[in-house]
Amino acid sequence: MEFHPQIIQKNGKNEFVVIPYEEFIVLRSKIEDYEDLKDLREAKSTAEKQPGLTLKETAKELGLE
Repeated sequence: MEFHPQIIQKNGKNEFVVIPYEEFIVLRSKIEDYEDLKDLREAKSTAEKQPGLTLKETAKELGLE
């Protein structure tokens, strides 16, 4: 997606960026997706260091057995 930012300057320096609302929604969604991916990668990295559970052990732990 192409963004159409408007730069607002203060005292000759870039101070603010204004983007159309639709572009903001897309950008926010992409940021949330990135954060989810980052969290997933961190969880997978942590999980690799821990022993797994069998389906039977998981069911027992959840009180389903």
